[in-house]
Amino acid sequence: MNMLSDWIFRATRFCRKGGALSLAALAFFMLPGSATAGATYTMGVVPQFEQRKLFAIWKPIVEELRRRTGVDIKLMVTLSVPEFEGALENGTFDFVYANPYHVLRVSDSQGYIPLIRDTAPLRGILVVRQDSPFKNIKDLQGKTLAVPSPNALGASLLLRAELERVHGVRLSLLNAKNHSSVYLHVLNGLTEAGGGVQKTLAEQAPDIQAQLRVLYTTRDMPSHPVAVHPRIPPAVRGQLKQALLDMAATTSGKALLDEIPMPVPVATSLEDYLPMRQWGLEKYWVNERK
Repeated sequence: MNMLSDWIFRATRFCRKGGALSLAALAFFMLPGSATAGATYTMGVVPQFEQRKLFAIWKPIVEELRRRTGVDIKLMVTLSVPEFEGALENGTFDFVYANPYHVLRVSDSQGYIPLIRDTAPLRGILVVRQDSPFKNIKDLQGKTLAVPSPNALGASLLLRAELERVHGVRLSLLNAKNHSSVYLHVLNGLTEAGGGVQKTLAEQAPDIQAQLRVLYTTRDMPSHPVAVHPRIPPAVRGQLKQALLDMAATTSGKALLDEIPMPVPVATSLEDYLPMRQWGLEKYWVNERK
């Protein structure tokens, strides 16, 4: 089978699995084929960063997981957050790294099971330029907030909910598509403020971080999990979970997980995330696929 025929075969199998999603809706970044017998499982990743960076972070992780487990795992990266959300709602991914609210929203329909998360909590942040005249969040009333996605948990949903419900501040939204772009929007004066999370801000170049100031921080919440669809055999779930935990115990494996960032992975479950259902975030959810 030549490369084109092989690609068509894989793409056709995905389209059958993905239901309503079209082939054009997803970009496939398939790792080299494995001689391992048995099923092939997909790993979906929420597009927090632009595709090249996302692929550079996750490709070596998936390769290491395959080496450690012997399970054939393929990395699947969508073109946009709305496409990712659609794939998640359709149960397309076998394994997935997603924001906690994504997992909660499809828990009744798809039943994704959180396996591991980072031990450090997730916190949403609102940033302005270091030399910005804004000293108080109330100064931002009616201004524009760049967000990586309207449905990003810490960077948008929880941030907007707290600003409006606790502080009476409403802002207009600008979808900057990913976290890195949010910080550049603020830095270049394209928006007065940007929504992010502490972990992604810490991943920016030092000169970018030095020119931004955190004006507001949300409450803590459990970090993004790696979750699994319940159709995946328990033995395979256990292998992947243990492999991720074992990676953190080695210097090279920890270096890979640091890039997510998930430097200290711990076992988790849906119960860790259930309190978020009481936060009223559904009001701020935006259906971008209408």
